[in-house]
Amino acid sequence: MTNETQHFHGEYKVIGGKLVVADVTTDGQTITEVKISGDFFLEPEEAYFDLAPALVGASVTADNAALRGRLDAALAGYGSELAMHGFSTADIATVVRRALGSAANFTDFDWQVIRGEVLPTQLNVALDQVLLEEVAAGRRQPTLRFWEWEDTATVIGAFQSYVNELRPEGVEKYDVQVVRRISGGGAMFMEGGNCITYSMFVPPALVAGLDYEESYVFLDQWVLAALKTLGVEAFYKPINDISSTGGKIGGAAQKRNRDGTLLHHATMSYDIDADKMVEVLRIGEAKISDKGVASAKKRVDPLRSQTGEARKDIIDVMADTFATRYGATYGTYTEEEIKRAQELVDEKFATEKWTHRVP
Repeated sequence: MTNETQHFHGEYKVIGGKLVVADVTTDGQTITEVKISGDFFLEPEEAYFDLAPALVGASVTADNAALRGRLDAALAGYGSELAMHGFSTADIATVVRRALGSAANFTDFDWQVIRGEVLPTQLNVALDQVLLEEVAAGRRQPTLRFWEWEDTATVIGAFQSYVNELRPEGVEKYDVQVVRRISGGGAMFMEGGNCITYSMFVPPALVAGLDYEESYVFLDQWVLAALKTLGVEAFYKPINDISSTGGKIGGAAQKRNRDGTLLHHATMSYDIDADKMVEVLRIGEAKISDKGVASAKKRVDPLRSQTGEARKDIIDVMADTFATRYGATYGTYTEEEIKRAQELVDEKFATEKWTHRVP
């Protein structure tokens, strides 16, 4: 590493909290000076002046836990007098890591929003791979797209077992199109109009300094804001569930390209036929127990019942919230992207080899 003095700046808006800002100076190996600021509240005031010194001397490669440990140790003497409102030592550690990782904000990019045409589920899944590759290669700007489909499908995670997740009699009875996606996570039962599904294609700098769990919440801030506009008090349940005071809404999944470019997508229930879903999916007792419910059907708490709004109107609010917050413009897929996606359907996503790669 170089021993030259380097200066870094990072900002982090705490979910449901305050803005925390870090200005960090290093010698290339360790942190030599730090300034922490923001619109947070901290009592007693003396504790504020212990934050920066606690971080001086830390390695520039220190993880969140190491930085948080330094801060907690420095503040331990205040005991019950210490009150941090709108932020925590973990948030300070996060903003320092984002500063050192040269993190960017949403508004640093020229985003595009796609309100997609109706496409077969296989093509929608293939487009996730195509657009991830296009953004990574710099041929497409960062993008948020909403899926539209009419077929009855189940999209399973990259590492799920076909046999363990699906009931063949249900798949046959309802002519379900089973498609394996490139991201991990669980199965999604998707009839046309019963879910809201979106995919984001994110530059590495936007999630720099965030760990896996933090990136989920950070990338979906706009979703939680849109749902609040619709009267839904939504929040994240680690690692990747979007929930609300009325129950679980949906779940998110991610896939990272080798260069760090990220696919982040989520599916939220709108009006799922729970009877049909449990005929198609094997929802095991362990998973039901983990969610603290008595039956699989109780896990479905659709946005329709919580908002009273039409699916299209909910997507309108979501898309407009994103565009307004981040200055995004509306666009569409290119002919080349659709062509490449169809090639991937034929070569990969429609094949038995891929679909059953985990038997």
